[in-house]
Amino acid sequence: MISLTHGMLLAAGLGLRMRPLTETTAKPLLTLYGRSLLDRGLDRFADAGIGQVVVNAHWCADQVAAAAEARGALVQREETLLETGGGVALALPWLGHGPFAVANGDSVWLDGPSPALARLAENFDDARMDALLLLVRSAQVEGEVGRGDFFIDPLGRARRPKERELAPYIFAGVQVLSPRLFAAAPAGAFSLNRVYDQAIEAGRLYALVHDGVWFHLSTPADLARAEAAMAAGLVKAMF
Repeated sequence: MISLTHGMLLAAGLGLRMRPLTETTAKPLLTLYGRSLLDRGLDRFADAGIGQVVVNAHWCADQVAAAAEARGALVQREETLLETGGGVALALPWLGHGPFAVANGDSVWLDGPSPALARLAENFDDARMDALLLLVRSAQVEGEVGRGDFFIDPLGRARRPKERELAPYIFAGVQVLSPRLFAAAPAGAFSLNRVYDQAIEAGRLYALVHDGVWFHLSTPADLARAEAAMAAGLVKAMF
């Protein structure tokens, strides 16, 4: 169990699959049921007591920076895209000395019986883990999920699907990471998948399954479907 005090919201992506909605705005600034995706993520961080939050910005950086600074977040402007891993690695000086939360700027989740970030903090064992990911069941997701992302063993360790396997879980874009993961990180752009694979090899990548609602928001159709579900009060619980 850890106390989460620092976090990062990843908001620098181009959001290409969400075009034309993202041609003149960043994907995290799109709205769902009257509130931006960015604000929804920052709300969850605030609810979890995370006092220092870094938001990175690249596409429509001025818009993202204004929205983030209005919420008291620190802004990391990236002149070139650093991808998810490179963005987190650059922000490490502002993310404290212990494990920290990271969420995708377009990840929208509604908590179940216990808040997801609190569950991640409660279940993170720094002696055994370098990363703890929040997953959702592939079968409960509306939209394209491909072969799925992960399997979980009885102890909670995560692994990727092998060739021809269909994984039962997909990554929800919410996690707790140890700064240890980035000790040998390269300079510049790289994906967080690089450090996930490193943690899998060391037996230190773990996951838990979300017990609330999560929205798959990749395309305009996904956003419209989520908006309709929220408006009708018919959100689908992921359990």
